[in-house]
Amino acid sequence: MGKKGLSVKQKLGFGIFDLGGNMFFTLMGFWTLNFLTDTVGLAAALAGAAFMAGKVWDAVTDPLMGYISDRTLSRWGRRRPYLLFGALPMALALWFFFTKPGFTGTGSLVIWATLALALLNTAATVINIPYSSLTPELTDDYHERTSLNGYRFGCAIFGTILGAAAVQPLVSRFPPAARGFSMMGLILGAVMLFTTLLTFFGTRERPHTKADLPTEGVFATYKIVFTNKPFVLLLLAYGFHIMALTFLQSILVYYTRYVYNREDLTTLAMIILLLTAMVFIPISVLVSKRIGKKRTYQICFVIIASACLIIFALGHILGPNFFLGFMVYAGIGVGFSYVAPFAMVPDAIDFEAARSGERKEGAYYGMWTFVSKLGTALSAFLSGIILSLGGYIAGVDQGAGAIMAIRFLIGPIPAIIFIGALVVMQFYSLDEKAYQEIQAKEHKDAQVKKNAKTMTNCKE
Repeated sequence: MGKKGLSVKQKLGFGIFDLGGNMFFTLMGFWTLNFLTDTVGLAAALAGAAFMAGKVWDAVTDPLMGYISDRTLSRWGRRRPYLLFGALPMALALWFFFTKPGFTGTGSLVIWATLALALLNTAATVINIPYSSLTPELTDDYHERTSLNGYRFGCAIFGTILGAAAVQPLVSRFPPAARGFSMMGLILGAVMLFTTLLTFFGTRERPHTKADLPTEGVFATYKIVFTNKPFVLLLLAYGFHIMALTFLQSILVYYTRYVYNREDLTTLAMIILLLTAMVFIPISVLVSKRIGKKRTYQICFVIIASACLIIFALGHILGPNFFLGFMVYAGIGVGFSYVAPFAMVPDAIDFEAARSGERKEGAYYGMWTFVSKLGTALSAFLSGIILSLGGYIAGVDQGAGAIMAIRFLIGPIPAIIFIGALVVMQFYSLDEKAYQEIQAKEHKDAQVKKNAKTMTNCKE
């Protein structure tokens, strides 16, 4: 690691993981609640509760996985072994969840859904936390990290489009719906297996010795994490961001199906949104270099929050063509949301490393994913509750209360949360100048240690 730039091959080798990774997160975000209500047959509130329970368990495992990967020593490094050995269990767990069980009974199905989600999300944690922790292992350059994550999220957008566009065609290709979802899980699980192994073989970590590993216990490690003010602010803003985004993802299929009576619009809306985002990811990288990562991240909150409110106010009046056209505007905001937060996390990690002299990337990314998944769990649970309160019943024409619940879930609720994230980020102060000062201190400390070691050797 150092000032030498990474090659395109190295950046693509790193980024390709998130083609499969974001395909998975898109699939789960858009389709889990709908699969559990309309195919498995659970009531919306119970489906949301099962989703939340599985996610809470998943969130608990994230910090533990970060702690473990920080303390791993192997011939392949600290992070990459988990990609090698976790790829196949991840693929199988995805297929298992989307295979409807052969038994019936509400209680049994709720237990199955909770356990299947816990298994799937644990398998995802085993590969995702070590992968996320690779970024600061590969480069310590402020702008190179933005470029590296630009490649990552360029691949992520392709994965997101795949996760959005492939589900309905695959489910329709293998009727009935229960069989279609099972085959979809098998095929997309194989894609995840392939992209995870590509990143294992396409990256190399810098070497570590036992002396490089953190020495604190679990609780002491995370106590240090929460004394890092820039990270805590970024973490809180990202938690709001993911919570709001999950409301939008989980409700989109309900909005097109029941507000417009056009389920076929779901995939088209997703593709328009994500193609626009893909165009604006590299633009966001350029903007970030001009105005900074913080302001770039804040732009996404303004755009998406305003899009939510406009769709709430006008979408049901102006019809599906307006809705589809407005996906372009929302896609600009989504494009600006991808790179900036993930480019800021390594900077915040270095902020703490300059103080303590130890690197705990896994702990930070474990907590990052922990908060993300708590936000996902809470929004999925609340979505189910709000749908039930509105009188939603799967598979029938919805009444005015259910339609209003759906509109609120795509409009004011996520908009308010995005505005909260915007306000939190206003207090974030770790810009490029501050980061350069941190690097200067780290280099100075390293030189002092080197000189001290040289003097000791001379005396001997």
